[in-house]
Order: sequence, then C-alpha cells, then structure tokens
Amino acid sequence: GQPDKTCNASVGETVVLPCTVTSPGELNPSTSRLYWQIDSLVVHFFDNGQDRSEFQDERYHGRTSLFLDQIKHGNFSLKLSNVQLLDAATYTCIYKQTGDHPNKTEKSKVKLIVSVPSSIEETPFPSEHSKISSRSRADVPCMAMLPLSFHLLVTLGVWHL
Repeated sequence: GQPDKTCNASVGETVVLPCTVTSPGELNPSTSRLYWQIDSLVVHFFDNGQDRSEFQDERYHGRTSLFLDQIKHGNFSLKLSNVQLLDAATYTCIYKQTGDHPNKTEKSKVKLIVSVPSSIEETPFPSEHSKISSRSRADVPCMAMLPLSFHLLVTLGVWHL
C-alpha cells in the first residue's frame, strides 16, 4: 500500500519517522511489541518494555531509538540518526499488544526520502583556486568534481601533506 506519511532528510542528519496510534487510555509498554522494518529487514525491535538490538539489522546498530517515555501514550516514532543514502525506503511501524489484548495490531508506513546536502557538493578546499571553470556547479556531478579539483590543487601546489 501507499505510505501514510513521507519524511525528507539529508545525509548525516537525524530524522524522526512518525508513528502514533490513537487508542483510549494508556498503553502498557511492558505488554507491547513494536517493530520498525523495511520489508523483512528489522530496523528496530521493542519487546515487553525493552529494545532488542539482537534482532536489528547491523546497518542500523546504534542509530535508532524510540521515545520510551512516549510509548504509553501511543507514540511509536523512530529516531534515526546519521541518515545515509541507503536509508531511503518505506518503513513499516507495526505495533502489537500482547498480554490482555493480544489481537490488537496497528500498522503505519512512512516513506523516507534522503538527499545529499548542498554543503557536500561544494569543493572541500575553499580557496581562490576552487573556481575551476565558469560552468555552474550544477552541471558537474559532485563525484566527477572531486578528482578534478584534487588534481588541479596538486598541480598548483596547494596540496600540503
């Protein structure tokens, strides 16, 4: 199905993927099971009151967290830090109530769009030599510029090791 929400983030940023349920009363985190996943890949898993990182895909180790004090209010949003281009995907938030109401399941999909911030596209050596050509930077893909500017800076004797 279509994602319920779309989020945008730049590489290196921290983004919050929203997931909230409206349910009467407070939820009990100790009888809650919460998955954040992309298809079958586990991004974050919370079970019976605690994060279970052993089930988490290694790409996400140390980069995800929940708002633990908000779970009882139905906020299952996921905080993802140091966003990478590979993180662009549709994430599914799945909440299951265990204990007294084992059949209660909530699902929500969030699409994450990741862009490269403009600061990365700039030449990493700001100097009078960085004006390499009169063409605008948008004409040149950023990866193609790096070896060119490196070569010019070496030739011009700006590069000191």
